[in-house]
Amino acid sequence: MGIGKGTSEYRTAKLLVPSLAPGLSSFPFILEFLGEEYLAKAAMSDLGNKVFVLFFLYLVAMNWHYGLQLDKKKNGGTKLKPLIKAMVSEPVNVFIAAALVLLAFGLHMDSLPFFLSETLEKLSLIMTPLVLLFIGLAVKIKRKQFFQIFSLLCTRAGLVLLISAIFVTVAGIEARNEILLTMAFGLSACSFWPYAHIAAVDSMEMDKKSKRRTFSGDFGVAILALSFPLSTMLILATLNSGSFFVNPVNIFMVAVALLGIGFIIPLCSGISKKKWSEQKLIDHEIRSTATEKAA
Repeated sequence: MGIGKGTSEYRTAKLLVPSLAPGLSSFPFILEFLGEEYLAKAAMSDLGNKVFVLFFLYLVAMNWHYGLQLDKKKNGGTKLKPLIKAMVSEPVNVFIAAALVLLAFGLHMDSLPFFLSETLEKLSLIMTPLVLLFIGLAVKIKRKQFFQIFSLLCTRAGLVLLISAIFVTVAGIEARNEILLTMAFGLSACSFWPYAHIAAVDSMEMDKKSKRRTFSGDFGVAILALSFPLSTMLILATLNSGSFFVNPVNIFMVAVALLGIGFIIPLCSGISKKKWSEQKLIDHEIRSTATEKAA
């Protein structure tokens, strides 16, 4: 995709691309097109995704951070201690643990004082607009970056549809809504939570004034900024397709088309870059020859 392996942009993409944000991208459309029953199924599927983005990806991010910042000669135990400490002190994990403790004692939202429960409910309603507002204000996408991320997201969507097609074929699913749910959920945008992990790592490295950066915050915001509109268009196209995707062959065809777009863009970019370099070399040789003749 034109992203250098081992760079901060490479690690940022590896952390963000596998994540899903169905609550921000696919849930509203699933509710509108498929109904509450399928929204409930999607919400149950999201439980595993939440564990993945909140815990597993956080461990991955911190592992990369300590692997770069600490002395490579140190053993795994030395690196494991700050990793566990960072995970336990993560605000999101602290609130999840507090919520589980309250539930264990039989306390729910209705058990809290009115002003506190109302405040929490109002805060939950403004979270999505705040996230989208932050992405819109922080994004700075360069031309080269745009094509890199677009090809990356097209490849991601193609792989999702390819896996969906294999799953539908192997499981023998024939119900139209079940197939559309599988595809729409998988086409969800990249999650904001991995970016929160990236921001946490960036703040730690800023405090230490480290020259080696584990992640690129700007590149992460750019991925999120392009992921949401692209996922929205793909989900809407999927849910408006009627019975087109009942045949798994059609899913395979669309998957191959998206994968083709994802691979062709960096290929064309590499060819044009090579031609530009060759032309620059030829121009330099012509100028050198002309200078020698003039002399």
